Amino acid sequence: MCSKSCVYRMRLLLSEAATCICYIPVSPLCQNNAIKTSKYNIFTFLPLNLFEQFRRLANAYFLFLMMLQVIPQVSSLSWFTTAVPLILVLSITAVKDASDDINRHKSDKQVNNRRVDVLIDGQLKKEKWMNVQVGDIIKLENNEFVTADLLLLSSSEPLNLVYVETAELDGETNLKVKQALTVTGELGDNIDVLASFNGEPPNNRLDKFKGILSLDGQTYALDNDKVLLRGCTLRNTEWCFGLVIFGGPDTKLMQNSGKTTFKRTSIDHLMNVLVLCIFGFLASMCTVLAIGNAIWEYKEGTAFTAFLPREPGVDSGLSSFLTFWSYVIVLNTVVPISLYVSVEIIRLGNSFFIDWDRKMYYPKSDTPAQARTTTLNEELGQIKYIFSDKTGTLTQNIMTFNKCSINGKAYGELFDFAGNRKTEKVDFSWNRLADPKFDFHDHSLVETVKEGNLEAQNFFRLLALCHTVMPEEKKEGELFYQAQSPDEGALVTAARNFGFVFRQRTPETITVVEMGRQVVYELLAVLDFNNVRKRMSVIVRSPEGKLTLFCKGADTIIYERLHSSCNKLKDVTTEHLNVSDYAGEGLRTLVLAYKDLDESYMEGFKRRHHEASTAMDGREERLDELYEEIEKDLMLLGATAVEDKLQDGVPQTIEQLAKADIKIWVLTGDKQETAENIGYSCNMLRENMKDIFIVAANTAEEVKYDPAFLPLHPQAFALEKDLQLELLRTACMCQTVICCRVTPLQKAQVVQLVKKYKQAVTLAIGDGANDVSMIKAAHIGVGISGQEGMQAVLSSDYSFAQFRYLQRLLLVHGRWSYLRMCKFLRYFFYKNFTFTFVHFWYAFFCGFSAQTVYDEWFITVYNLVYTALPVLGMSLFDQDVNDRWSFQYPQLYTPGQLNMYFSKKAFVRCMMHSCYSSLILFFIPWAAIYDTVRDDGKDIADYQSFALLAQTCLLFVVSIQLCLDTHYWTAVNQFFIWGSLAAYFAVTFTMYSNGMFFIFTSAFPFIGTARNSLNQPNIWLTIFLTSLLCILPVVAFRFIVILLRPTINDKMRKEALPAPAPRKPARRISTRRSGYAFSHAQGYGDLVTSRNFILEPSSHS
Repeated sequence: MCSKSCVYRMRLLLSEAATCICYIPVSPLCQNNAIKTSKYNIFTFLPLNLFEQFRRLANAYFLFLMMLQVIPQVSSLSWFTTAVPLILVLSITAVKDASDDINRHKSDKQVNNRRVDVLIDGQLKKEKWMNVQVGDIIKLENNEFVTADLLLLSSSEPLNLVYVETAELDGETNLKVKQALTVTGELGDNIDVLASFNGEPPNNRLDKFKGILSLDGQTYALDNDKVLLRGCTLRNTEWCFGLVIFGGPDTKLMQNSGKTTFKRTSIDHLMNVLVLCIFGFLASMCTVLAIGNAIWEYKEGTAFTAFLPREPGVDSGLSSFLTFWSYVIVLNTVVPISLYVSVEIIRLGNSFFIDWDRKMYYPKSDTPAQARTTTLNEELGQIKYIFSDKTGTLTQNIMTFNKCSINGKAYGELFDFAGNRKTEKVDFSWNRLADPKFDFHDHSLVETVKEGNLEAQNFFRLLALCHTVMPEEKKEGELFYQAQSPDEGALVTAARNFGFVFRQRTPETITVVEMGRQVVYELLAVLDFNNVRKRMSVIVRSPEGKLTLFCKGADTIIYERLHSSCNKLKDVTTEHLNVSDYAGEGLRTLVLAYKDLDESYMEGFKRRHHEASTAMDGREERLDELYEEIEKDLMLLGATAVEDKLQDGVPQTIEQLAKADIKIWVLTGDKQETAENIGYSCNMLRENMKDIFIVAANTAEEVKYDPAFLPLHPQAFALEKDLQLELLRTACMCQTVICCRVTPLQKAQVVQLVKKYKQAVTLAIGDGANDVSMIKAAHIGVGISGQEGMQAVLSSDYSFAQFRYLQRLLLVHGRWSYLRMCKFLRYFFYKNFTFTFVHFWYAFFCGFSAQTVYDEWFITVYNLVYTALPVLGMSLFDQDVNDRWSFQYPQLYTPGQLNMYFSKKAFVRCMMHSCYSSLILFFIPWAAIYDTVRDDGKDIADYQSFALLAQTCLLFVVSIQLCLDTHYWTAVNQFFIWGSLAAYFAVTFTMYSNGMFFIFTSAFPFIGTARNSLNQPNIWLTIFLTSLLCILPVVAFRFIVILLRPTINDKMRKEALPAPAPRKPARRISTRRSGYAFSHAQGYGDLVTSRNFILEPSSHS
């Protein structure tokens, strides 16, 4: 990979007999175009995967434990009691990791094996993408993906234009225009020069590029408009040639992807802390028991040496040391390895529920929801901050012409009180050049235009002339507009349907078909748009010789430049913008005006314009002065309102998530006005918000004292170390935060800032490559899949087709997953601590000899068979409330944000509960069987009978406790619980039978214990009494808690929370807020008036 600026020198030769280009690369310094996202290969998988798995503390612990069990002097349990579960855990995790990596390999292989035309030895040859080198010249054809980052050399289109779709990069589906340098464009596909390219080193700036092309002793500046980035798609262009400047991992797409980090949930982190605490607790217990063994050996041990002789050299001190390690083995179930197997299974099951959810399936694009990772489900129930992209995520990036105001009369969508349209769609069949996809429902506007209303016709004439759209007409009457912004495309299309069809453009003329009559206007000047002017003008001469300036822009800007005679019309238009509430509905508005010019003034203006445009110093200032001079005393025509269509259900989703106390920040590359308008249309900003303020400044000091919109430069300053906390403090005091003009890197920085200082769980959602770094930086990354590209989806943890599915992912699947995981952990720690503490109490009655309470086979299968399926059934299917109630009461989500269901306190409560239960489970059976005899008078107070009674009581108690914890019963739960109990008795009677003893005498010593003990009434009475004493306090405690300190779930189940009031359409407050938002970029005025190439006119009848 290049670490410094790369210099590429190549000799391009053209043979006289051929029209092909060949090249000789002299210094290929950078690597090839192959990409790699996989982690393993066939040789590294086993060692790397095992290394990663043994980095998990519990796995390393159990490996150490298995090694201890091989030592006879230490182990009182067979090695297989640990080896079998450990191998099972490692195998399941390895299979899952291998499956994930195989999918990554398939994706890499598919991309790397795509083919493209490369110039090799004077001929175009098909080559795989991965074999393309820096310095190669390649040919792309229409609808092909861009192979690598290319310097555009030439194209088939007039003016050397190329149209590309950048959905993979930024989620925007409107076409972008790129243009080759004139000096290379003139060469077409016949290049015969010596060239050298000096460019910047690889970086992740999608919107910036700097380079220099040296040709024939001349140097030419290169910028982003001359470069095609990997991830784009060539559209509406027959062919183009490009020089590969960055390949593979050096491309801006891959540089912008950010590092792939292993994401772990907060519960995972908590479990690691708890496991360390458990290790400490285990060491403490073993130390206590080892000391007890030393004391017992010193005081009592000598009395037993007659029939239990010590091994040579073993004294009480060494015996105590060996006992410590023996109890490490006996008490190892406080850290059960089956915990990790069960956690993986639960996460996998809950991931399948997301994949199978038909309510998150989008039929239009045949796109189901997909859980692309299985390790983060419960984190979905703890989200506090959502960071969302705008274009393609909240919006469809489809602009529609909805409403307009012309000469004081409002036109547009007509609705009744029920919200239904009053009229049918307007029929534009009278206009043979109309766009069939255009929808409009106000018939009166068509009639007004047809009647010859002068103001209405001027209105649409302005829309047909004042723009930088490029037309394309492959067939007669089939017009396609290549618009630099979707706003312009929507306005020009509206004019087209209302009878003013923009047909053709050359650098000097604009051809419009006006109500069926072709009119050619002479284009005298384009006063280009920029973010300061917030307006655009054109000056045209009609065939009759009339000079007119047409201007469109922000209402606040245009109003300042109107003639005083327009004051009354301005008030009426403003009333339409505010009372009709174009801006309040999130519509993007522009005000239109014109001015008639006389010939003598225009001659002087053209002379001064030429002088200003060729000045070496102060060119921009002189041009601005000229524009200010001519763009005044304008005559108002009206206003347009274009809707940037939101995806279905976006405002409702945002409202629901806000009720769940989830804060939503929008991070967008759009400019401030666009971001503000979308904030209003999404209900993130409301008219009744009193303190909407904007941080806008040009230096770090100004940002610090500027009293929350955060445009590009201020945010760049605000993300500096000394201002980070100030930014975070300010933003967190706001109900709504919208950051505009942010780069992909800044999106990730904002996410990391919140992660670092707020210690909250974050989610990032986007649809383009510019969102990848943000998606990777957040705890949870969600990709919107569909027409906007797949880069974000490939880097995400979860994906679906529509933003509205996010509320179901969080409020239903996320909340359930978190609830289930917390219940599982509480119960799992309870049953295992209870199991282990009984060993601890028994140590005081067996001379601290590390003898186990239970049968060895019971210890082996307790977690793997007897208690595995019931807890899995609860953890996969349990619901405190159904999905409908989860939506109706989104405040049920808040306990997850506060870690109320599983925390260090909850863990301590589990330990205390287990300690109480273990005391009952040991001492009640011990006391009951101590002096007990059978019905026939024989003694049954032996170790084996006590072990059977203790383990049976334990299994009954933990099963009943599971039943108390289960809220939602299914046939599966019932089957697992009763089936596990039945399996226990079946296995017990089999293992304790005569046949098993005769076949495997040493392995099954408990011969006849089950049939001799379990047929006694007093044994069953002991089981009943033990269960009652363990369960009754739990029931009583929960009853008291519900009465005195009920949780939000308790309140909802007990009395049902007050139903939210039905939503009524709120009457919007009249406001003077501008609805201006125009996503145009500066520079296209110069492009369309360029005289280096003349557009070939085509004849139209």
